[in-house]
Amino acid sequence: MRMSRLVLPGMLLVAGCEQDPIVITGPCTQEEIDLGYCDVPDAGTASTGGDGGDAGAGGQGGAGGDTHSSLCSGQCAPPAPLGWFGPALLWFGPSEAVPDCPADAPTLGYEGFADLQQPPLECATCACDPPEASCTLPTSWAASSSSCPGDEPGTVTTSFAAPAGWDGACTAANAIPADHLCNGEPCVQSLTIAAPSVVTTGACTPRLDVPPPVPRLDPWATRARACLAGAYTACDDATTCVPSAPSGFTTCVFHEGDDADCPEGYAVRHLFFADVIDGRDCTPCGCGDPTGASCTLMASVYRDAACTDLLASSLVSSSVPFCVVTPPGVALGSKSAVIAAVEPGACAPHGGEPVGELRPSAPSTFCCIA
Repeated sequence: MRMSRLVLPGMLLVAGCEQDPIVITGPCTQEEIDLGYCDVPDAGTASTGGDGGDAGAGGQGGAGGDTHSSLCSGQCAPPAPLGWFGPALLWFGPSEAVPDCPADAPTLGYEGFADLQQPPLECATCACDPPEASCTLPTSWAASSSSCPGDEPGTVTTSFAAPAGWDGACTAANAIPADHLCNGEPCVQSLTIAAPSVVTTGACTPRLDVPPPVPRLDPWATRARACLAGAYTACDDATTCVPSAPSGFTTCVFHEGDDADCPEGYAVRHLFFADVIDGRDCTPCGCGDPTGASCTLMASVYRDAACTDLLASSLVSSSVPFCVVTPPGVALGSKSAVIAAVEPGACAPHGGEPVGELRPSAPSTFCCIA
């Protein structure tokens, strides 16, 4: 477009005097061109208006329909209101596809995240160490005038008890002589030994059986970054000149917090977060009461009082009643016992369950040009 016109002498008179030619800048009309009133540069020479702007850009629409101005080589956008930052070029998408800031807006003004995932927290597996347990030797030994189980009518039971607090050493307490009769029958035809008692001296101790795996470091599905120009200029209409938004970017203003309404000209709202609060945890490990404890002892009975003439010897378990048939009328002179095994039992573990969730924090509101 031809941008200046020449007013020749004689065309403009001031107080009846002919003046020097006056050059008026601005677009020429076709009539002025035909009359030769326009001072048009040779072809190929750039024509510069009085404002120093690009004559080829003034008043033209930019790529994507953004408003341009003779003062702006990018795009003209509403200025950021008080308390807002920008305008900026915003990109958001998958974390693995984050681009660099464009050359026209090289300053990183914001980085944040969106679309917080809730991956399940992997807790450790709880287990329980067994309790401390011990056995108490049975003192209730008894002879019966009948064979095991000894519940026939007229059966007589004769005590062959060990002394209180017995430690299992040889003892001749309550010895029964040979051929001792009960109601005309031999008093000793079988021997019953009470089951040993289990004493649990402590509860099970909880422990972590399998440690938890390393947690996922990035729970966000979307990452965002806003890029700022080094400086801003004004467009012809007092809007702000910002770089044109490359593919994948959009022009936005942003504000810290999530309670702001979008300003005029920026209708599309996005919310991003700068941090995450991990409110997840695992319930503590614990143990139930012990169950299944048992003892096994080796019990021996002798004909003599010194534990040398062995009559019988057998394992006696706390979970199985014990009775041994003896020769009728045999002497029960002494006895001894030793703990063979202690099974402390076990406790059922509980706990190690995930609770709570991740929560986003430090929000920022982005409002973008539609």
